[in-house]
Amino acid sequence: MSDVFEALSAPVRRTILDELAERDEQTLFEICTRLSVKHGLALTRQAVSQHLEVLERAGLVHTRREGRCKYHRLDTSPLRAIVERWPLPSDKRKAR
Repeated sequence: MSDVFEALSAPVRRTILDELAERDEQTLFEICTRLSVKHGLALTRQAVSQHLEVLERAGLVHTRREGRCKYHRLDTSPLRAIVERWPLPSDKRKAR
């Protein structure tokens, strides 16, 4: 679970996850473009690739290769462990 917390600790990685949640199965080029255009983040492809590796190690991103392209997709199942460890009583969720 510590890998998940480490992966979520960086705002850039959370933004990458947001982008994959909005549109899954993106290439590195597509992710870099969306980060630059939508969020004004001027990151190198290498930096984004390193962030994706952290997310992949945490199990939050999975990849598949198709020819020369590598597609990234979001997997939120590791987040369930957090909810299971610290569940919120249903009445407290409604009060917020």
